[in-house]
Amino acid sequence: MHFGYDEKTQDLLAQVGSFMDEHVYPLEGTLHGQLAERVKNDDWTVPPVVGEVRAKAKDAGLWNFFLPVNSHHGPQEGPWSAAEVGAGLTNLQYAPIAELTGRSIQLAPAAFNCAAPDTGNMEVLHAFGTDEQKERYLRPLLDGTIRSAFAMTEPDVASSDATNIGLSIVRDGDDYVINGRKWWITGAMNPDCQVFIVMGKTDPDAERHRQQSMILVDRDTPGLEIIRGMHVFGFHDRDHGGHAEIAFHDVRVPATNLVGGEGDGFAIAQARLGPGRIHHCMRSLGIAERAIEMMCQRATGRVAFGKPLSDQGVVRDWIAEARVRVEQLRLLVLKTAWLMDTVGNRGAHTEIQAIKIATPQTVEWILDKAIQTHGAGGIGQDFPLAEWWAGMRTLRFADGPDEVHKNSLARAEIRKHR
Repeated sequence: MHFGYDEKTQDLLAQVGSFMDEHVYPLEGTLHGQLAERVKNDDWTVPPVVGEVRAKAKDAGLWNFFLPVNSHHGPQEGPWSAAEVGAGLTNLQYAPIAELTGRSIQLAPAAFNCAAPDTGNMEVLHAFGTDEQKERYLRPLLDGTIRSAFAMTEPDVASSDATNIGLSIVRDGDDYVINGRKWWITGAMNPDCQVFIVMGKTDPDAERHRQQSMILVDRDTPGLEIIRGMHVFGFHDRDHGGHAEIAFHDVRVPATNLVGGEGDGFAIAQARLGPGRIHHCMRSLGIAERAIEMMCQRATGRVAFGKPLSDQGVVRDWIAEARVRVEQLRLLVLKTAWLMDTVGNRGAHTEIQAIKIATPQTVEWILDKAIQTHGAGGIGQDFPLAEWWAGMRTLRFADGPDEVHKNSLARAEIRKHR
């Protein structure tokens, strides 16, 4: 086993780290202020500071790290060069880069054009899109001139079972007509979000996993209604365009907007969610590391009952336990990335489920102890810990709730012994 990062990864880590020291961390306060103004004015546009940092990152060539060289179609294939598509990293190479960006979760992933949901949407288009769809949607997404959303979850069904999805996609001549509702559609409140990848049913009578399809819908298509922005534990989550409830009223799009074929929607969703899950886990490690740093700094700088918090046994226990847990988690994430590179996403299915279960719970625990160490400050807006906690608690639903992954993982484990 080799635990060291290769030369390419080390070089990129140095470049990204220097960029964040110079351009990201110093502007976190500016972002916080601009977001507060947007909340006050019910403004869902992305703060200007995000665009400023994105432009600098792109000029520096620190852009599109996320698309792995062993994806469905390698970045060296297709109509564009590898440089146009991405950095040509493996999942294992990207993991520590993503962790580093997670340290400034509201600014850094977007700065490098590596933020959800765009990354997953670009992977879908890259793997399953036609040449026309790639040219129209993937190219501007890779270039960072538009943003996107993935519309799967619905308010009227238990969407943890994706076969429940009820939005209808009905063929009518050369078009499809779409009707239904979606909610918690990340990025949809951002006016730069110009395209939705929408999952719905094209054939309710087909085999259970062949009823669903995916289709591309432009934001300005008549009948697409943005109903409201949704809050996360009271937070507005406006840095990347919020989350929306949306409705489709006889939305008509060309049949050429179908992604893959009719009935491929469930399989495409699973292909999309695997990499998305590990990206969330990679970035979450960065949040955990930053929380541990903040916990240590706070503990050494505050005195209670005559001695620093860092001398209190319970606080030391939290810090030691946090270090052990994050190290265990990182090894599992790196193993998963390595498996995805060597045996493919299907071969890494067990590990992907395991990290999706372990990561939010582990990082949520670390954030809870960091909040506790900060006292009243930990639950307020003067520190980012409460908002990070809300995001991590939400991750226990995103891309599938804990219980679904545990059930599937246990079923596979039991099957080995039958």
